[in-house]
Amino acid sequence: MSTLGLTTNANPNKSFEVLPNPGDSVSSLSFSPKSNLLVATSWDNQVRCWEIVGGGSQPKASISHDQPVLCSAWKDDGTTVFSGGCDKQVKMWPLLSGGQAQTVAMHDAPVKEIAWIPQMNLLVSGSWDKTLRYWDTRQASPVHVQQLPERCYTLTVNYPLMIVGTADRNLVVFNLQNPQAEFKRIQSPLKYQTRCLAAFPDQQGFLVGSIEGRVGVHHIDDSQQSKNFTFKCHREGNDIFSVNSLNFHPVHHTFATAGSDGAFNFWDKDSKQRLKAFSRCPLPITCSTFNSDGSIFAYAVCYDWSRGAENHNPATAKTSIYLHSPQESEVKGKPRIANRKEVITSSKTVHKKIMYMFSKCKVYFQLQASQLHPDCKSSIVSWILSDHETEQYYWHMLICYHLYGKNCLQNHKITLGYYLNQCTYFKRTQV
Repeated sequence: MSTLGLTTNANPNKSFEVLPNPGDSVSSLSFSPKSNLLVATSWDNQVRCWEIVGGGSQPKASISHDQPVLCSAWKDDGTTVFSGGCDKQVKMWPLLSGGQAQTVAMHDAPVKEIAWIPQMNLLVSGSWDKTLRYWDTRQASPVHVQQLPERCYTLTVNYPLMIVGTADRNLVVFNLQNPQAEFKRIQSPLKYQTRCLAAFPDQQGFLVGSIEGRVGVHHIDDSQQSKNFTFKCHREGNDIFSVNSLNFHPVHHTFATAGSDGAFNFWDKDSKQRLKAFSRCPLPITCSTFNSDGSIFAYAVCYDWSRGAENHNPATAKTSIYLHSPQESEVKGKPRIANRKEVITSSKTVHKKIMYMFSKCKVYFQLQASQLHPDCKSSIVSWILSDHETEQYYWHMLICYHLYGKNCLQNHKITLGYYLNQCTYFKRTQV
């Protein structure tokens, strides 16, 4: 048993090591949705399970494939594990009942990704044979075979949204309420090979990571395209490393990236900032995952095959799985701090809208105010000032100021003063 509080290791982040170590590089990590059972698949043909409880890790069970295992997924009730790999098959392992693993899906090439879809009671598998297949595990044949434009490299599911990343930078979007038809096909916003995907918790978009040390934040709805952006990560000087894993925190909806530079970081896409950067491990991080409540972040440190099989010796290479306990300050989102350029650009936009709305509403408010009893005027001011939508708030205040003077604004003078100062600043800085 590996005791979390006592285990010593060379990990610079002082995380806790899961023992015994897998015999070769880890290809996937998956936590049970119902407990802290952790499953790892690896290139030594094994699927292993540990129980993380009481400050330690206890090996629970394992099964074998005929060739290296590439992916894993849990059934939503936490009873069963699915695994797929280079033997072109997916095995179903009733882990909790202690039953034997059985083959429930087959492809014509290695199986790269799998996911259980509880809303459909189906398993979906993506392969290098350029197909996506849906399986009822009680039947020998797939329920549906979906042709893909290229080999499947990665997929992510957050019902009803599913995105499949293939070779040639294709991102195929599916609405699983109509799984037999593509909803949309997107060319990756990143210029190099897609490595990993993660659907937004609100199903409105996804993250995509690539081998060029970059992540894209992309929305599905065309009307939200202005919110899309990309950012650099997992780079050291002129050295650029692959982004191997993307995981959303299940509570705070921030996310983690892990890369071949041996580092993992926590980010907030909404405020566009990094929340926490961790020290680099001596080997790449090939995969990572959060447990169901976000209290544990598991990551695998091992060879990533980027230099080929000829540069890898399983007998001497160290493969480790570590557990990090995220602090709230590391994963909770923070308000965005805009830079000077963004403040000026945003303020100019707001100023233009204020001036436009003021010109449209000025006459109306003057006419209404001239016919009102003074007590009613005060009520109108109170009502206007109760609307704190940022842009409307400022132009409402400006109208009040124009109609009633400073005295009617009472405690809002500071905000009004800030706005008027901003107006003066805009005039000075406009080109």
